[in-house]
Amino acid sequence: MARKHQPFVIAYDFDGTLAPGNMQEYDFVPALNMKPSEFWSEAKTLAQAQQADEILAYMQLMIHRANSARVPIRRDDFLYFGSSINFFPGVEEWFARINAYGKSREVAVQHFIISSGLREMVEGTRIAREFERIYASGFMYDQNGVAHWPALAVNYTTKTQYLFRINKGSLDVHDNSQINKYVPPKDRTVPFTNMVFIGDGETDIPCMRLVKDQGGHSIAVYTRGKSGAKQKAQKLVDDGRTHLAAVADYSEGSAIDTAIKTMIDKVAAQRIIAEAGV
Repeated sequence: MARKHQPFVIAYDFDGTLAPGNMQEYDFVPALNMKPSEFWSEAKTLAQAQQADEILAYMQLMIHRANSARVPIRRDDFLYFGSSINFFPGVEEWFARINAYGKSREVAVQHFIISSGLREMVEGTRIAREFERIYASGFMYDQNGVAHWPALAVNYTTKTQYLFRINKGSLDVHDNSQINKYVPPKDRTVPFTNMVFIGDGETDIPCMRLVKDQGGHSIAVYTRGKSGAKQKAQKLVDDGRTHLAAVADYSEGSAIDTAIKTMIDKVAAQRIIAEAGV
């Protein structure tokens, strides 16, 4: 009988991590006849004026501006907007290659999204099928299928909840029983030591730090050629928030590719050591 493979989870932010820019800026914001800078400035002003969460503010603004501009905002419309999102080099080939590498080392790799972006847009992308779960902000829909209220807002602090869900195997966002139940570390579905979090900025720091402090790994990525991006990512390393700063390139032989394969090797080696009783 074949041995059960060791679990290994890679959790990703989305905007600026797997795809350049913010997902709303590809087709949605232009459809509102707004510049991205105008949309985000208005969202920030709204949040400040109402003392609101900035994620809830941008989601409310999406509905308000879409209604004013007569832009349809059914679930299928958001899926369509997500279909135009482009990715950093190597992303679309990344999953099959890393999964195969894990399998060769008797490690079962799973991929998760943990993002403040819009769930429905991520679900419309070409890579949506690669993820075990997509944890991101999302809307409720009325009887006509039109977005009318936020269902879930994922901000920089609530992101960590989803790491614990993965850790304990409590993957349904509406189920709070298992996530709040004490489970001994040895009985958890995916130990933090077998996790990696990849993000690009300050909103990802709580997740980066949690995984790192629990014995896993975190990677800060940055956009090649973007002013100050490399220095910002390197500061996260210098401040002890993350292990590695790397350009957002997922091609074979890239820094991220090499790092993740090394982490998979580590999980495989730890199993061999444990079984040898060393």
